Amino acid sequence: MIQQTFKTNCLKTIDWLNGNIVDWVSAGQIYSPDGQQKQIAKYHYAFGFDASITSQNGQYAFIYRRLGTKGILLKGGEILREINRTYYCADTYEFPAAFITVGNETYLVHCPIDYCQLDFENVETGEIVSNVQGREPSDMFHSRLAISPDNKYLMVCGWAWHPVNTVELFDIVACLENPLLLDNSFLYPNFGTEINSASFIDNERVLIASTDEEPFDDEVPPLLPQKHLAIWNFIKNEITSPVKVNGEFGNLFAINDRQAWDMFKFPKIINIETGEIESKLEAINSGLQTSSIIYGDIEKFPQICFNRQTSQIAIRVNDTTIEVLTPS
Repeated sequence: MIQQTFKTNCLKTIDWLNGNIVDWVSAGQIYSPDGQQKQIAKYHYAFGFDASITSQNGQYAFIYRRLGTKGILLKGGEILREINRTYYCADTYEFPAAFITVGNETYLVHCPIDYCQLDFENVETGEIVSNVQGREPSDMFHSRLAISPDNKYLMVCGWAWHPVNTVELFDIVACLENPLLLDNSFLYPNFGTEINSASFIDNERVLIASTDEEPFDDEVPPLLPQKHLAIWNFIKNEITSPVKVNGEFGNLFAINDRQAWDMFKFPKIINIETGEIESKLEAINSGLQTSSIIYGDIEKFPQICFNRQTSQIAIRVNDTTIEVLTPS
């Protein structure tokens, strides 16, 4: 892997914007691969925001506290409005948020009504278009939202009590047409064990990883054994033969159908066909995350952003350092 280090004066958040790193909280400070820096917004935000996401067109951003209830929706770096989620267990798991664009409309997907209710909020108007009569959401804590490359599917890596890590998918257009479909996923796989990490490979396949927890049913062997990887074709609802990883892992980002980043403890590239660790950088602390549940010392869970277009990983090491890693 190729390592590039950026030094900053006061770094708050990181996200990818047109191949550059952007810190929206610090007035849209841009860090370019050629070493140049520039500011693209006007305002710094003094609240303790520690995460951000950016819409596909780069026009909107959402800054928020990962273990808090508060966020701010930005347009061109300026405030559109405040966004909130319920207090319930908010200090335990990551704030659920993602942008989707359907037609000419951009929506923020989050949980403004209740911790278990996914909703689509029109970014421009503020209308929560999915908050319709008849909603009866299942008792899930939604977190770590991700969108498929073709913008058709929403994936949620969250948890249910007591706690059990889960993964579920939603057809975005179908849910916009009938928001009741957001209450129970049409793709909620039962692999017989907890799924603690998942990442889109392409428009039909997701890389999934199981935890070291015991299988759900002692009498029925799980489809995915403990501490294994597999590729799930969610269109066909099939998984490949599970692969045991030769080392610790738990926070995956698929590079392609052969390799994946893992950020547990330190950055590494795993061959997902063999389970071998092909390269690693043990000198970089990339945190202890293995779930959406990250309560405790937030410093143990540094901000990590994946650029799906370039397969690069950015890590906010501290308030003066960004590490950018590129597969080689």
